[in-house]
Amino acid sequence: MQVNEITSAIIECAIAVHKALGPGLLESAYQESLYYELKLKGLWVEKQKPIPLIYKEVNLEIGYRIDLLVADKVVVEIKSVEALNSIHLAQTLTYLKLSECKIGLLINFNVCLLKDGIKRVIN
Repeated sequence: MQVNEITSAIIECAIAVHKALGPGLLESAYQESLYYELKLKGLWVEKQKPIPLIYKEVNLEIGYRIDLLVADKVVVEIKSVEALNSIHLAQTLTYLKLSECKIGLLINFNVCLLKDGIKRVIN
């Protein structure tokens, strides 16, 4: 699958999760539900994928984790907040850089219409 096909599938699955659960739950509920939907769709998904932080020559084991990594190409950062802000975008960009992925989706499930809570992020 191409990256655009993968992101479309992720968005489709996220909309299904949001329609079923609605806003107001914890991020972990949306993460598990989206993981399940993506697996049903036949996509290869890793959840809470550890990513190393290398500072100069030192590999720092400090526990950075990507919420979902889909097909080794797309980082999915899940939020359930009142509103997305610049720090959420910066966090997603940092995860893209650390994972060497080009595309990410920042998804805030705490909205009335999910399309208002999705941002495509490009590294």
